[in-house]
Amino acid sequence: MNTEWSLDCLYTGYNDPAFEEDMKHLKELADEIKNPPAKLSEQGAGEVVPYLLTLLETYYETLSRLDIYVSLRSSVNTAEKETKAWEERIMQIHSAISRELAGIDRYFAEVKDMEFIQLRAPFVKDYEFYFAEKRKKAAHMLSEESEEILFRMNLSGGAAWGKLQKYLTSTVTADYRGQKLTLSEIRNLAYSPDAKVRKDAYEAELACYEPIRDSVAFAMNYLKSQVNTVTELRGYASALDMTLEQSRMKRETLDAMFGALKEYLPKFHEYLKAKAAYLGHSNGLPWYDLFAPVGRSGRMYSLEEAREYLINHFQGFAPDMAEMIRRAFDEEWIDFYPRAGKVGGAFCCNIPFLKQSRILTNYDGTLSDIVTLAHELGHAYHGQQIENHRPLNTDYTMPVAETASNFNEIIIMNAAIREAEGEEKLALIESRLQDTTQIICDIYSRFLIEKAVFDGRKDQFFFADDLCQLMIDAQKEAYGDGLDPNVLHPYMWICKSHYYSSSTSYYNFPYAFGGLFARGLFAQYEKEGEAFLPKYRALLHATTVSTVEEVAAMAGIDLTSPEFWRESLESIGKEIDQFLALTAEN
Repeated sequence: MNTEWSLDCLYTGYNDPAFEEDMKHLKELADEIKNPPAKLSEQGAGEVVPYLLTLLETYYETLSRLDIYVSLRSSVNTAEKETKAWEERIMQIHSAISRELAGIDRYFAEVKDMEFIQLRAPFVKDYEFYFAEKRKKAAHMLSEESEEILFRMNLSGGAAWGKLQKYLTSTVTADYRGQKLTLSEIRNLAYSPDAKVRKDAYEAELACYEPIRDSVAFAMNYLKSQVNTVTELRGYASALDMTLEQSRMKRETLDAMFGALKEYLPKFHEYLKAKAAYLGHSNGLPWYDLFAPVGRSGRMYSLEEAREYLINHFQGFAPDMAEMIRRAFDEEWIDFYPRAGKVGGAFCCNIPFLKQSRILTNYDGTLSDIVTLAHELGHAYHGQQIENHRPLNTDYTMPVAETASNFNEIIIMNAAIREAEGEEKLALIESRLQDTTQIICDIYSRFLIEKAVFDGRKDQFFFADDLCQLMIDAQKEAYGDGLDPNVLHPYMWICKSHYYSSSTSYYNFPYAFGGLFARGLFAQYEKEGEAFLPKYRALLHATTVSTVEEVAAMAGIDLTSPEFWRESLESIGKEIDQFLALTAEN
C-alpha cells in the first residue's frame, strides 16, 4: 500500500502538458471574463445569464483543478519553491479579474424575470439558491474598484500572514531526547502510554514555539486587523456576524448551542477531574495528560488493519461508504505519515469534478488515528453526496461541513465500545470523551480567544505574551477546575491553523455544531434504521443549496431551540456518568 497520496488524476507534475494547457486555458477564460464579447452588451438577461453561468462554471472548474493541485502539493512540502511560484501565478490570474467577478455578482443580484430565463435555459433553475445568496451578498459589496483592491491587497496581506503561520509551524522542530521532531510528531506523543514521554514531549513542544512565537503573533494581529477592517467596510456589526452570514446560519442557532453548551460545562469538568484522580493528580488534569490513555487498549493498527477495520464497520451502515473507503485506500487518496515539511493535523479535500477526495493525516497507528481517518472519510462521503451538483453549487458552509465527519466518528466509536470488555471498554469510552471534550471545552476556548483578539485589535496590539495570557484565560473559563491551572497550554494559538485565514473566521464553533448535530441525527438513525439513510444522503446533498436551519428541518430539527442541543449534550452526559462509574471501581 502506498503511504503517500497520488495526484496524478490531476497532473503528473508541473511539466505535465495537461497542467500547461489548463494554465493557458485559465488565462484565456480570465481574459474572456475581463473582456466579454462586445455583442453581449446588446443582449438581454435571457442570453447573458446562461452565458455568464456557463463561463463561470468552466473558469472555476479549471481554477479548482489547478488550485487544488498546488495546494495539496504545498501541504506535504511547504518549502517547495516551485509550488510557491505556481501558487502565486494562479492567484495573480484570479486576482486580475476580481473587479469583473464582483461586477458579475452585482449583476446577478439585480437580475429579474428568472422564470423567463429558466424557460430559455432550464439549467438556470438549478441556481435559484445561488442567485438568492448573491442578492444577500450584494448588500455588503463595495464598488467594483474597491472589491478589486481588497482582493489584490489580500494576497500580500491576510493570505500571506496565513502562509507564514503554515510555513513556520510545518518547518519548526522540537528537541526531544536528542532527536529533532516535527511539530506533528511531538504532538503525537501526547497519546503515549508512558507518562514521562507525555510530560517531556509537552515541555519540548512548548519550547519549540519560542523561536517562532513573535512572528506568528504578528501574523495573528495583522490578519485579524485586516478582517476587522473588511468587516467594517462591508457594514457588518462584527466579524462574527459576517461569519454567520457566510455560514448561512442564524445568530439564534449559535446562541442556542452555546447557551446549552455552557450549561453542561460542569459535567465535562467532572470527567476531567475523574481522569486526573485516576492518573494520580490532585489539582485537576495537567495539560500533558489531557490525551493520556486510560484503561488498557494499547493496540496499534497497521494501515492494512486500519483499512479492514473501517470497511468492516461501515459496511453494515452504508455499503456505498464502505466501497468509497476501499477506493480511498486502494486508489491512493490518502497521505498517511508525518514528515518534515508536511503540515500537521488532518484534512479532507473534495474534488467533485473528479468524484474523488484527497485526505491528509499524520497517522501513528492508534485507535484515535483510525477515528481521525473515519472523520476525514466522512468529509469524503459528504463530497460524494454533492458531486453531482452543478459546478457553482458544490460549496457547503462551515457548520454543516462537520456533520458527516462527526457522524462517522460516532459509528466507529460505538462499534469499538460495543465489541470491547473490561479495561479496553474503559479505554475506548475515555478516548471518545477525550474527543468530545475537544469539540466542547477546547472549541469553546478557541472561540473565546478568537473573539477576544477580534475585539481587542480595534485599539491594541497583542504581543506573544499577551496572546499566551488570553489563551490561558480562555482555557480556564472553558475547562474550569477540570484542568490544573498551573499546567495549561499557552501556545495553542500558534499551532491551530484555523485562526489564520483572512476569508474564514471563527472556524471553531462549527466543530461543536457538527458534533452535536451529528448526535441528534444518529439518534434518529437508531430509531429508523435503514430507512434513515435516504434522508441522510438527501440532507447532505442539500447542504450546498440550503441554509443550516433548512438542512436540519429536513430531519425535523429546530436548531434555534436550546432543547435540541441539550438533548445531544445529555447523551454525552450519560457517557461521562458511565466513565465515572468505571473509574470509581478501579
